[in-house]
Amino acid sequence: MGSCCGVDKDALANVAETDSASGRIIVFLEKVKDFLESWPMLAISGVSLVASFLLTGHGCHSHDAPGGIRLLDPAWIPLFICGLPILKEALEALIIEKRIRASLLISCAMVSCVSIGQLFAAGEVAFIMALGEMLEGWTIRRAKTGLAKLVSLAPATARYVVTCPKCLAKGEKFRDVPVEKIEPGDGVRVLPGETIPVDGVITEGATSIDQSTMTGESLPVDKREGDEVYSGTINRFGAITLSATKAGNDSSLQKLIRLVKEAEKKKAPMQRIADKWAAILVPCSLSIAILTFLGVWTVMGDFHTALIRGVTIMVVFCPCALALATPTSIMAAIGQATKFGVIIKSGEALERMGKVKAICFDKTGTLTTGRLSVARVLAFGSASEEDVLFAAASVEASSEHPLAKAIVAEAEKRSLATRIAAAKAEDFVMTPGKGVKAKLEGKCILCGNLKWLEEHGIRLRKEDEEALDALRREGKAVVAVAIEGEAAGIIALSDSPREEAAGMIAELPEAGLRPILLTGDHASTATFVASQLGIKEVRADLLPAGKAAAIEEIQAAGEDVAMIGDGVNDAVALKTASVGIAMGGMGSDIAVEAADIALVGDDLMKIPYLHRLSVACVKLIKFNITLSMCINACAITLSILGVLTPVTGALVHNLGSVCVVLNGALLYDRNYRKKPRA
Repeated sequence: MGSCCGVDKDALANVAETDSASGRIIVFLEKVKDFLESWPMLAISGVSLVASFLLTGHGCHSHDAPGGIRLLDPAWIPLFICGLPILKEALEALIIEKRIRASLLISCAMVSCVSIGQLFAAGEVAFIMALGEMLEGWTIRRAKTGLAKLVSLAPATARYVVTCPKCLAKGEKFRDVPVEKIEPGDGVRVLPGETIPVDGVITEGATSIDQSTMTGESLPVDKREGDEVYSGTINRFGAITLSATKAGNDSSLQKLIRLVKEAEKKKAPMQRIADKWAAILVPCSLSIAILTFLGVWTVMGDFHTALIRGVTIMVVFCPCALALATPTSIMAAIGQATKFGVIIKSGEALERMGKVKAICFDKTGTLTTGRLSVARVLAFGSASEEDVLFAAASVEASSEHPLAKAIVAEAEKRSLATRIAAAKAEDFVMTPGKGVKAKLEGKCILCGNLKWLEEHGIRLRKEDEEALDALRREGKAVVAVAIEGEAAGIIALSDSPREEAAGMIAELPEAGLRPILLTGDHASTATFVASQLGIKEVRADLLPAGKAAAIEEIQAAGEDVAMIGDGVNDAVALKTASVGIAMGGMGSDIAVEAADIALVGDDLMKIPYLHRLSVACVKLIKFNITLSMCINACAITLSILGVLTPVTGALVHNLGSVCVVLNGALLYDRNYRKKPRA
């Protein structure tokens, strides 16, 4: 169930640890409680309550009805199924937590009704509270498997480079050992396609590393001797040897896992308003009930009439409508969001989203498509753009590098596929971290970075270097192309912004939201993308811990923060933020499950809609709470005057609960997808 009648599980665990007998009893009671709180049992309670109401004319609810008739009243069923868990939790809260909860007030009302034979009223109070608890519990369950998937990224074994002379003499060069046995300074061999098991420095070889796990960068990063690599990242091409710098629990991936765990602990569970007011409601209810009882008895001299009015006050004082005000509105909002492709995992996240003042965005795969494409082809000298693209695509067709695939795709788009297939490249050689070389139609073709061309004695003219620098400032990846020892041109590739990103960003300031870009990409790339989208605040070159730290810094200034990301590297930031939002279409499973909210289909225009829906939901909750308290105040006045009895009082306060539920349900059909007119 939800938190209205909930008891601190840690406190129960402590009792179980300190006293094994008490622990076994508590475990047994918890199992019984879970069974009674299931949907089938709640349905049985509802049917029984209706049957009890229909039997009113048979005297079952009369205080002077024979005991045998009262024992046959179907209201005993909801009292047992719904009432026992509430009574149990009220006592546990008092004894273990030393706290007064709303469940104590409900228990007092139930016991008082039973004591004067008003079984229907007691059963109705128990049922409506159990229903509210069930509804809220349904909205706050969230997936907990993301961390397990994050842990699975860490390799269990590493290929240890043997240093023992005797082993080397026997021909043993490598040995698979558990990762936890690797120590700083040990050599580790990593083959193409393998996940790097430890943090380290490359001592031999060159390659391209997919660092998206740690930085979110869409492009593999070229690495050579002396460069650092991180555990959990993927070696794409060349075989390399590392000297371990951090292993086991000190590695970057393990730190990422620990950060996710810590961020998860920082999320306090939502507490119901009924619980917050319980310490006030219980003594107020008892005081008013006692004063009414004494006043009526003194004035009228009728003990039974005075008792009935006192018990009626306790019944109408029960915070049923107050307790339902939050979960029903939240359920309606979550239902509407689901219709439009927004998965909200908890009511708490929805409430917090309505209070957000800053929204942080990851770049790659969130604000951008996450897919590389050729942005521009520059030709030098007598070469044409088609010549440059044809030469590069023909050679890169033999490569599996993401840059190569993007170049080939662009050539096919420009109808060069037939020409490329006819002119097969020969003597293809790839040098990890540098580029490729091949012969095409008898000419030597080089494709790669500038250092690769310089190693072959090829240099760009000054004006060509200026064009290259301009492309780099725009955050584009650049592939230089040389034909027969002459620089022929440059192919610039980029990860383009999503079509709807700029429009979405433009709406945020109007809603009082501040957009912020947090990315692991270089500052030049981040700044260029931010300028295209209209984002003024940019923080670049951030590892996962850096993103989390940036969010904590904003929160420390008093602002609630939403984080939107799509990759494994965003998991910590998603957990640290007040609200974590994952791109559910392209986003990794870990990011989706670390987040509080997932966008199905990756439509960024759902962000303004989500904020409008959340604000409306919070306002409706406040209205429903006010409405429920007004209904209670009227019911208490009528109870004191004797207009209401325990049964009619229960029906009136049940009517208030229905009004709150229906008002919350209206949220489901309201249109928040369109921006309201000014």
